[in-house]
Amino acid sequence: MGVENQTSISDFLLLGFSQHPEQQPLLFGLFLAVYLVTVLGNLLIILAISSDTRLHTPMYFFLANLSFTDTCFSCTIIPKVLLNIHTQHYTISHTGCLVQMFFFMELTILDDFLLAVMAYDRYVAICLPLHYTTIMGPQRCLRLVAASWLSSHLLAFSLCLLMSQFSFCASHAIPHFFCDLLPLLKLTCSDTHIFQVTMLTEAVPSGLIPLTCVLMSYAHIILTVLRIPSPGGKHKVFSTCGSHLTVVTLFYGTLFLVYFQPSSSYSADTGMAASVVYTMVTPMLNPFIYSLRNSDMKGALCRFFGRGKYSTQ
Repeated sequence: MGVENQTSISDFLLLGFSQHPEQQPLLFGLFLAVYLVTVLGNLLIILAISSDTRLHTPMYFFLANLSFTDTCFSCTIIPKVLLNIHTQHYTISHTGCLVQMFFFMELTILDDFLLAVMAYDRYVAICLPLHYTTIMGPQRCLRLVAASWLSSHLLAFSLCLLMSQFSFCASHAIPHFFCDLLPLLKLTCSDTHIFQVTMLTEAVPSGLIPLTCVLMSYAHIILTVLRIPSPGGKHKVFSTCGSHLTVVTLFYGTLFLVYFQPSSSYSADTGMAASVVYTMVTPMLNPFIYSLRNSDMKGALCRFFGRGKYSTQ
């Protein structure tokens, strides 16, 4: 059965990687490996932080939330991609498409907020160390994370609600490997003006404000570190900031490449390439960049595995 004949009027067709059948065994193995590394790496971070009381601090509390978000993010996208490649069946129901799009948007926006909160936490720790315990108390940390979850949920839900009202009277073939906003907008025959205005308006609180918070936090951190007389102290902080900014650049750079442009100029190939980076590569790299280069996290992981070894004896 041809790919074009696999869909009914209520289904969408995720073309994605179906255009390159000779590459699919390689892609399946690659995406499966990425998925396993992402899930196992992030779950290990969560377990290590929760089991070690020395890591019950604001920085690691936010990191555990980021790892949980990245795990959910990968589970929203990659299993469906693997299933499509394995079964050679590329359909997804209209409801399933909207559900996937909602969780994708919610978790993407939540990542934005958590990256900004983590940058603010580092700013307070490095630039205002004497006030750190007062500013970043347990209640404020909980409120920051709760506000991030609630805001991301409301912002994603409003766009999905608008999308659910659209009619798709042309082709139902989505040139992507998951239900993303801009490819779906290309297929609708409804008026999308209100949707696009809403999307650009929401880009301010969900994208520009968190990014500004990240950049301003690290700008203050760099200025503070430049005044540290010890070369060793400078190198340690710059190394940490460089790692964090690498993830921020990958994440925000690919998001801006795809979403901060008119839908009329959207390129399917560019969108898919950028989407692979922020849906698969970045969540996989986060445990290594944020945690495994951290001596406290390495110690917590060693103690976690050591405890498991002793408990089995």
